[in-house]
Amino acid sequence: MSHDGVGTRPGRGSVMRAAAFLTAGVLALPVLSGCSDPDPAGKPLAGQDIAPAARARIADGGTLRWAVDSVPETLNTFQSDADTTTSRIAQATLPSMYRLDESGRPERNEAYLESAKVVETEPKQVVLYKLDQQAVWSDGREIGAADFAAQWRALSGKDSAYWTARNAGYDRIQKIERGDNDLEVRVTFARSYADWQSLFSPLYPKEVMGTPDSFNDGARRKLKVSAGPFTVRKIDRKGDEIRLTRNPRWWGEPAKLNEIVLRAVPRDERAAELAAGRLDLADVDPAAARRIAIAAPRPKNPSASPSGTPLMGPDLRKLTPVQRKDKERFHGFEVRKSLEPAYTQLALNGGGDGPLADERVRRAVARALDREKIAETVLRPLGLPTEPVGSHLALSGQAAYADNSGAVGGQDTAEAQALLADAGWVPGGPVKEKKKGEKAAGSEADKTGKKEEGKEKEKGPEAKADKKTDKKSDDGTYIVGEDNKGADEQDSRPLAQDGKQYGGKQLSGGAPGAYAPQGTAAPAAATRQLAKDGKALTLRFVVPDGEGSGTLRTVADRIGHMLKRVGIRTEITKVSDESYFKDHIASGQYDLALYSWPASAFPATDARPIYAKPVPAADGSLNVEQNYTRVGTDQVDQLFEQAVSTLDESESRSLIRKADSRIWAAAGSIPLYQRPQLTAARTNLANAGAFGFGTPVFEDMGFLKKGAAGQPAPTAS
Repeated sequence: MSHDGVGTRPGRGSVMRAAAFLTAGVLALPVLSGCSDPDPAGKPLAGQDIAPAARARIADGGTLRWAVDSVPETLNTFQSDADTTTSRIAQATLPSMYRLDESGRPERNEAYLESAKVVETEPKQVVLYKLDQQAVWSDGREIGAADFAAQWRALSGKDSAYWTARNAGYDRIQKIERGDNDLEVRVTFARSYADWQSLFSPLYPKEVMGTPDSFNDGARRKLKVSAGPFTVRKIDRKGDEIRLTRNPRWWGEPAKLNEIVLRAVPRDERAAELAAGRLDLADVDPAAARRIAIAAPRPKNPSASPSGTPLMGPDLRKLTPVQRKDKERFHGFEVRKSLEPAYTQLALNGGGDGPLADERVRRAVARALDREKIAETVLRPLGLPTEPVGSHLALSGQAAYADNSGAVGGQDTAEAQALLADAGWVPGGPVKEKKKGEKAAGSEADKTGKKEEGKEKEKGPEAKADKKTDKKSDDGTYIVGEDNKGADEQDSRPLAQDGKQYGGKQLSGGAPGAYAPQGTAAPAAATRQLAKDGKALTLRFVVPDGEGSGTLRTVADRIGHMLKRVGIRTEITKVSDESYFKDHIASGQYDLALYSWPASAFPATDARPIYAKPVPAADGSLNVEQNYTRVGTDQVDQLFEQAVSTLDESESRSLIRKADSRIWAAAGSIPLYQRPQLTAARTNLANAGAFGFGTPVFEDMGFLKKGAAGQPAPTAS
């Protein structure tokens, strides 16, 4: 789940989870045994910020120019090189049986389904889909059982000629049949599957799924047949854009926009493109968001806005000449903000024979962290809720969410030190002089990584602050927290949004850039270096060195100072964005790292490969699936299997929460905060912006009629 994570999951199973788009499915709202008991799922920490408006207020026509990260290599979301733009196109042009609501809970997509339910459980689970009678493909053919069956066969995993990235769920299907009429589809499962609602979202036509050749190549560069409010008109790879147009055969509410142009624009160029009038909608980094926010009038009642408080910025009465220019350049734009359905975590590599292979050391790292402080410094400058994430498997508002962090415990320096002592790490113990080329107690540094030096030239106040608090060791490694400051000094530099998402594949990515921290010296603990068997307890902290990853490096610095208080030193090693995930995280060449996972409406399916216990492969290697921390237990595996196999929704949620508690206790990864989402939008653009959990409703997007701007938008019921 950017380096601040992984982003639309590279597949459900292996791809979607690492890529961060959320496919929809349905789970009933939780039913609690006691009416007065609070729902542990709670509410989303931040809602959508999309300038909602009734369709009657939106003009017919117009073109929305929307910045994306790439022109995708494939339009088939079930292939390994699918990315966030692939999923965005699929949402606009293909059927999805379910979509996510604002709380991250799936709901039936009424445009395609009249109903869908489990009609039999014995001897086999049978799901009956009743399709909307008007639902047709763009060539006029009815959507039906043949399309469902073709997708099942392609994704079942039984035919290796299909180059699929995932088959989770489809591999449990036994057969698919036509029901009593052409609008009914009966799906029989060989094994019970709790997450059946995750399937057939999106649904491709049989022309794409019917043969290996059509699956592998037919939908890579074009999508001849579709069935959404829009169709793919043109993909211009030289011009870096995809043009979507209204689907004349769409049977639902007609799309307000004539066209949506998805333009691939690097994040560091988006502010300039917005100012030049060449974009209408774009996710932006915090630095750009601040510039754009200057142009928008501040709300009279900030707490009434979906995103709570405005971006912290300059006093508008004291603008600099540059800020006054920005106010003119970005006139007509505003920043809409929410929290992404993804969270940033600290990953601890428990594989091999390094210190973190010992659960006591991992738990000591967890107990040393002040997660509240980290979340606050990242999110408070953006005016977003600062509550730390309490679950690996869901986010606040989702049915499976519960704060299970108590399984490992909160910040406690004394307890962390006690755990380290129990593991044999002695303060001030003898340390053998490290020979040239010899690795420290942590994992071996990869030769492609470059170690961050205290005298390295960097731009901005952040570099100055780092130089105040950190020194270069004798071997050139950047050691966090080597200073002589008092232990009571507070590290309060504001953070910004993380960089691109990583996880086998780049997805939506995070916004690059970070606020230039004002920087105060980090506290230095009075603890001495810990050692064991002649080796110092030093962990290699791998971070990406790209411009968009400044926040991750700052977060790593904060964590290093927190660990120093309990006697753990960290060596920060910068590596290129291109090699960060593939050559370091996935290959296990790190001790500590920061990346993100997206939340899923189906954690029993999507999260299992992330936390599954690694097992030896036939060739002698270790099969870790997506468990890049290499920490797993048989009990967690069993809980996932039980959760995905029960059709009792309450029991499945309970099992997921139990699994999360065990994952916390194993301390292979520590969730930190939900990722911020900042979107620049024209002030007259409605029903688009920071979508949060919710699936975009493409047919409702559009520009307000003249005179409609400024009118109060309807509140959600």
